[in-house]
Amino acid sequence: MTHARINVDAELARIKRERQQREQRAGGNGAAAVTFGHHRRGRPDDMRAATNHPTPSVTPRPTIDVAAYYGLTGDIVRTFDPHTEADPVALLIQLLTYAGNVIGRSPHYRIEADEHRANLFAVLVGRTAKGRKGTSGGRVRSVVTAADERWMEDRVKGGLSSGEGLINEVRDSVEKWDASAHQVETVDPGAADKRLTVIEAQFANALAVMERPGNTLSPIVRQAWDGHTLSTLTKNSPQKATGPHISIIGHITEDELRARINRVEAGNGFGNRFLFVCVQRSKLLPFGGSLEDVEIRKLGRRTKAAVDFAKMVGRVRMTAAASEQWQRVYPILSAEQPGLLGAITARAEPQTIRLAMIYALLDQKDEIDLDHLRAALAVWEYCEASAAYIFGRLLGDPVADEIERALHQADGAGLTRTAIRDLFGRNQSTERIGAALALLVTKGRARPEQAKPNGGRPAETWFAL
Repeated sequence: MTHARINVDAELARIKRERQQREQRAGGNGAAAVTFGHHRRGRPDDMRAATNHPTPSVTPRPTIDVAAYYGLTGDIVRTFDPHTEADPVALLIQLLTYAGNVIGRSPHYRIEADEHRANLFAVLVGRTAKGRKGTSGGRVRSVVTAADERWMEDRVKGGLSSGEGLINEVRDSVEKWDASAHQVETVDPGAADKRLTVIEAQFANALAVMERPGNTLSPIVRQAWDGHTLSTLTKNSPQKATGPHISIIGHITEDELRARINRVEAGNGFGNRFLFVCVQRSKLLPFGGSLEDVEIRKLGRRTKAAVDFAKMVGRVRMTAAASEQWQRVYPILSAEQPGLLGAITARAEPQTIRLAMIYALLDQKDEIDLDHLRAALAVWEYCEASAAYIFGRLLGDPVADEIERALHQADGAGLTRTAIRDLFGRNQSTERIGAALALLVTKGRARPEQAKPNGGRPAETWFAL
């Protein structure tokens, strides 16, 4: 398969233009319509013919650049696409996540003092059942199983309930001195394999768990993405896990995600360690697919060869051509964005690097080249557009966001302090509402006006900007 080299200036201009367009659309919580007919957007040309979408989506969603379907990953997605109702993007992101975990900790890309591994955290966002989120996972697992059956059997788990539970799956061995036998005794053999992929089919539950006082899930998950040693401070049974290599795949609906994610989890770095990906059913297949097992085995052998190569790689670098483009795209990726969207997409640079490294390793290369970087940028752009589609102008403060919605609905008439208080059934304190209004002013979303009708007491009215 031939991949054209990129016109760097054109790519940079396109990325910048599309980010500006997303920011302009943010107020309407919209995204570009799905356009399979465009040569740059949607699915690869040879996948469009197999697409039989039942009805146009009422709410348009982001589209992905065909550059994302590069190399082995693209071949796998194209092979599966005619035989599954799953979204090709869901197949793609889960394949990259699974592959990055099977590969393990050895390959890494160094950014200053930080070493980034091939582990990804991804959340598929779509309608319950109709999004075919689980279907996509099953298809991908059939290929990855061929690459490492033992890993699939032992190192893919379900459920995120506590930080201690996550550590337990990759815990170190525990030994103590047996004075009577005059030797070291192994109390707990620990986990021999520190690779772990967690499938959380109810990601909303994990977000709810983190709201409980004392729950350690959020900080442990953040440490796991970083690849740092995991540990608890429990006095009676302290746990520790050195060298963890953890990946997470979550499933959630748009409404659940908007309701559950908040400023705390977005601002503390939990949210921006995840790739949020909009997915939907791609087509209707009443009788399922008819992909032959021999095709799956072929893809499995290719995946195994790539994984076996990748496990032997240490430090990954960039080619000169990729380095030149990275220098030019880096300022765009690093640019701040407003509100909750800005907090969710704040790790654009390391996320892109991790994606590019996985593409390179699956291409059996120990250097990131232009095609790998191009594919990674295409995936990241889709994730960023998905976040813009999901979160729009949300600030992440539920009180401030509700006030802003009401101010826009007031259609220029504004709302008094009393009307704003009544929005919440007088269940929010004056101080809490004041803090929310201050946030709206700081972010340039609302402004107050003072009026003194008929010589009476001054009245404060708020207007949306």
